[in-house]
Amino acid sequence: MKRVLVVALAVVAGGGALAGQGAGFKAAPSMNFFVTSKGLGDGANLGGIAGADYHCQQLAAAAGSQRTFYAYLSTRPANGTTTLHGKDRIGKGPFYNSKGVMIAKDVADLHGAAGGFNKESALTEKGELVQRHDIITGSQPDGTAYTDGMDHTCNGYTSNRATGSVQLGHSDRSSSSSLISAHPSKGCSQDNLASTGGAGQFYCFAID
Repeated sequence: MKRVLVVALAVVAGGGALAGQGAGFKAAPSMNFFVTSKGLGDGANLGGIAGADYHCQQLAAAAGSQRTFYAYLSTRPANGTTTLHGKDRIGKGPFYNSKGVMIAKDVADLHGAAGGFNKESALTEKGELVQRHDIITGSQPDGTAYTDGMDHTCNGYTSNRATGSVQLGHSDRSSSSSLISAHPSKGCSQDNLASTGGAGQFYCFAID
């Protein structure tokens, strides 16, 4: 009886570790990409680019990474900063997720076919699947900032109002949609992001 109980407990413990990676999970040393496990909880107000970068760094450190991570976000001078292109904030690749699986071999692959980038591989820093696929990028499909004179960044990622918009990608690439630029949000508030399948999450990449 004792042996059966011990075996049963071992199976349950093992199954729990596989099902929920979060607690105690340590990211693979090769990880240089992840989807944030959570947003800031304030809609598209990420505290600007600097606030988003800080969030990436905090999450990465909690997952055991010592690398420096940056948010994949684009912005423009009208947002009170110089033009930033998301694709210029990610290094050259190859890119690996939190379990050490390659999602793209280089920048061109990431913004092109990216056959390794899908719902099962676009993981959080905790090794978990992303539940809500809308990801804040503020970018065009090629990873560059918009130049059409419109604001696609919710005022440089500082607005949580119901007005305005931020461009979103799809982390699961559903219906062959872009992981970088699938559609705009309906507004900048947390409720606005949630209404189309988002939670204020974004991509983080390590350049070093």
